Amino acid sequence: MTIDTAKQLTNVSLERRAWGIRRKALLMGQVQGQGYVGQALGVADVLAVSYFHALSMRADDPEWEGRDRFLLSIGHYAIALYAALIEAGVLPEDEIDTYGMDDSRMPMSGMASYTPGMEITGGSLGHGLGIAVGMALGLKRKGGDQFVYNLMSDGELGEGSTWEAVMSATQWKLDNLICIVDFNNQQADGPSREALAVGPEAPKWDAFGWFAQEVDGNDMDALVAAFDAARNHEGDCPRVIICNTTMCKGVPFLESREITHFVRVEADEWDQALAILDEGAPA
Repeated sequence: MTIDTAKQLTNVSLERRAWGIRRKALLMGQVQGQGYVGQALGVADVLAVSYFHALSMRADDPEWEGRDRFLLSIGHYAIALYAALIEAGVLPEDEIDTYGMDDSRMPMSGMASYTPGMEITGGSLGHGLGIAVGMALGLKRKGGDQFVYNLMSDGELGEGSTWEAVMSATQWKLDNLICIVDFNNQQADGPSREALAVGPEAPKWDAFGWFAQEVDGNDMDALVAAFDAARNHEGDCPRVIICNTTMCKGVPFLESREITHFVRVEADEWDQALAILDEGAPA
């Protein structure tokens, strides 16, 4: 399967894809009885737009040279990316039950050497954007027209290496680089904005020479418009989309929990969460 901007889905279809990503992430979490499902539920809409609207890719050839690159800087979000790769047909659905198991192609933290479609081994926060800068520069020098997308967390805005990469991308005029910031305002130790003064987000990136947008990351219409604007922007600058998302989106009883960074889901609650998602499944 090849997905490109000439074969974009309607927003209703994208809602269905996002629902599928959420459901698959919950099923994987149920296998282990744990996982970063709060992040997966929150970022599912972003991943649906990425994989089924924006990216040029081939599910049957994840190393196709002409593909857009999608980098997961936040390695602990791997469960979300696996769900998207399964939804896109890169990974088979019958591997859901192997999540986090010995010899699985889907370890709990993303590793490029294990998983088709996983471009980098993320997890050392603050490294992904620097790698993306190098990839984008390399593709430019080879004369390619591919885009490099880098999905990072709001916590990475507190890393000095991130801002070195931000300045480098501007210096090299990397108009083929699109950074996506999942801003859910949650870190292991509490709200991101209380850990470090990271805001205001969009004006800061703009001041560094980026084309910056800030949107509701759980609003499909807003996401599609932002991705299109980023890709079609005529300036020779890098682009960033700051996506304000809700942890555990789609499962209200998990959304309301005080601690959602590694949300606690009891054994009898996985089926309850799946039933709630199924009740609200898009047509």
